[in-house]
Amino acid sequence: MLNNKKKYCLNGSSGAKAQIQFADQKQEFNKRPTKIGRRSLSRSISQSSTDSYSSAASYTDSSDDETSPRDKQQKNSKGNSDFCVKNIKQAEFGRREIEIAEQEMPALMALRKRAQGEKPLAGAKIVGCTHITAQTAVLIETLGALGAQCRWAACNIYSTLNEVAAALAESGFPVFSWKGESEDDFWWCIDRCVNVEGWQPNMILDDGGDLTHWIYKKYPNMFKKIKGIVEESVTGVHRLYQLSKAGKLCVPAMNVNDSVTKQKFDNLYCCRESILDGLKRTTDMMFGGKQVVVCGYGEVGKGCCAALKAMGSIVYVTEIDPICALQACMDGFRLVKLNEVIRQVDIVITCTGNKNVVTREHLDRMKNGCIVCNMGHSNTEIDVASLRTPELTWERVRSQVDHVIWPDGKRVVLLAEGRLLNLSCSTVPTFVLSITATTQALALIELYNAPEGRYKQDVYLLPKKMDEYVASLHLPTFDAHLTELSDEQAKYLGLNKNGPFKPNYYRY
Repeated sequence: MLNNKKKYCLNGSSGAKAQIQFADQKQEFNKRPTKIGRRSLSRSISQSSTDSYSSAASYTDSSDDETSPRDKQQKNSKGNSDFCVKNIKQAEFGRREIEIAEQEMPALMALRKRAQGEKPLAGAKIVGCTHITAQTAVLIETLGALGAQCRWAACNIYSTLNEVAAALAESGFPVFSWKGESEDDFWWCIDRCVNVEGWQPNMILDDGGDLTHWIYKKYPNMFKKIKGIVEESVTGVHRLYQLSKAGKLCVPAMNVNDSVTKQKFDNLYCCRESILDGLKRTTDMMFGGKQVVVCGYGEVGKGCCAALKAMGSIVYVTEIDPICALQACMDGFRLVKLNEVIRQVDIVITCTGNKNVVTREHLDRMKNGCIVCNMGHSNTEIDVASLRTPELTWERVRSQVDHVIWPDGKRVVLLAEGRLLNLSCSTVPTFVLSITATTQALALIELYNAPEGRYKQDVYLLPKKMDEYVASLHLPTFDAHLTELSDEQAKYLGLNKNGPFKPNYYRY
C-alpha cells in the first residue's frame, strides 16, 4: 500500500452539514496579557478543554517551582527556544517514556519504517492540538520521520505529561503545553503554534475542534493554503458538520472519530480499561457492590459498563436512543432515568458528548460521598459552574479530586473538575492508542497527497480499506493468522480477495 504516493489517495464518503456560530474573542494576542489578567480571556464556544474556574497551580507537581513556563527563558541542548514547556530538564525522563510507548505501538513504528524512505508528508506543515502524552509523542515523531514539520499544543489543560513535552522540545519539535494551564495559557499556546513568522500550516490535526475554531476566528486567510483537517473527537466532528451544513467549511475534513478503528477500539476497549484506573487512582475505592449509573451507552458507555459489571458493581444506564437502550437491556443493565436513581447511587459517570447531563438539581439530590466524573471529551456534561456558589465549599483532597461541601455537611466527590477522567487522572492503554494514532497518520497522508478535486469542502469518513489496513498492522502483535478467501469463495461473496471485506454500512 505504501509503495508510492498515489496509493495514499483513496476515496471517502461525504457526511452531513450544519451551522455553527462562534462567540467573539475580545482579547487580541498581539500583546501579552499581564499575570493578573491571564484568567480573564473571554470564553469561546469551546468548553471542551478549559473553563473560567481552572486552577492551574493546584494541578502542578509540588516539586516544580510556581513560575509560569511563559515567564521562563528555556533552550534545548541545541540552543533552540521555540517551545514552551514546564521544564526542559525533564526531557531525558520523557524520552524513556516515549521509548516504552513505542514498544506498544507496532503499527506506527511499522508505518514509520515502511514509508520514511519516500517521505509521503514531505512539505507538510502540520499544526496539531491533541493530548500530549507518550503515545501522541510517538505519533508526532512518526509524522516528522515521514517528512512533516510539526507544531503542537494540548487539547486539554490537565492531560499533558510535562516530561514528554520536554522530550519533544529537546528533539526539536515546537511544543507549547504543560499540565495545569489556565484558560489564557491554553489559547496562548494554540496561538503560538499558529501565529509564526515565516511558517504557515497546510494541515490541521485536531482533537476537540479548539485549534480549528481558533484559526477560523483569528486567521481565516490561512485556510487558503490548508489542504485539510483531521479530527478525532465527537465534539470536534460535530462542529465540522455544523460548519459544513452552514457552507462555512473551507477545506476537506476527515472524520476519524467515526472510523471503525476509532469507535470499536479506542472508544470501547480503551475506556473499558481506563475507567477503573482513573477511579482507583483518585478515590482508592472498591467497586464490588457499588451502585453506578452510566449516562450514555455508546461505545464509551459500553466499555465503562462492562468493566464495572465485571468488578461486581450494580450498573444502571441512561439513554436517549432506543437502539442503544435496547442494547443495554440485552446486556443485562437496567435502563433508568437519572432522577430515578440519583439519590441511591455511589458513582455517576457521564459519557454522552452532550451538555448539562448532570445538573445542579441532580447534584443537590446526591447522597453523601457520591463520586461524579466524566468520560466524554467535552467538559460540559456536568454542570460544574453551578457549584461555584457562596453556599458551597470546595476542598482540594488530592490532585484532580475535589470535595464539594453543602451547608448540611454533605460532600460530593468531583473528579478532574468534570473533564475527561482517564487522560486527566490516569493513563490509557498504549496499544489501543496505536490504532487511533495510525488512523490519524494515514488520514493526514491521504488528505495531503490526494489530487485536487478528490475531496471537496465537506466532511469525509475514512475509506474502509484504510480501516482494514490499520487493523492488519496490529495483528502480528498477537501472532494472529488471517484466513484467506479462495477465488471461488471471493466470487461467491462478490469480494476482492484483498478487501474491503465489508460494505460501508456494516456496523461490526
